Amino acid sequence: MPIAGKTTETYTPGNYIAGSTPEIATESGTLVSGQNLADRAVLGRIDASKKLTLCNPGASDGSQTPVGILVHATNATSGDKTIQFYKAGCFFADALVWHAGFDSTAKKLSAFDRAAISIR
Repeated sequence: MPIAGKTTETYTPGNYIAGSTPEIATESGTLVSGQNLADRAVLGRIDASKKLTLCNPGASDGSQTPVGILVHATNATSGDKTIQFYKAGCFFADALVWHAGFDSTAKKLSAFDRAAISIR
């Protein structure tokens, strides 16, 4: 008989983690307002504000360089939101949400050259 007020949840990981090296690590940050991003969106950091946004390889404000992957879908359309993002780990390229500027497999596979994230 279940105990009143107690629930059990089962965690089922998504099929987006491609390996155990490098080890997965997360960090908190601020998603800049005006965006509604899906989980696993590839993020860049705006140099001036240090806030995170969808990584756009055509940008010139710092956010053209990927720094992480959004852990949970986040709606920041009405204001900045505190988020968690993966700053390290090994992920499948096709399971991530990319800006349209990452229009080839080669661009996706080389996107995180300067981060502790590996893409397969």
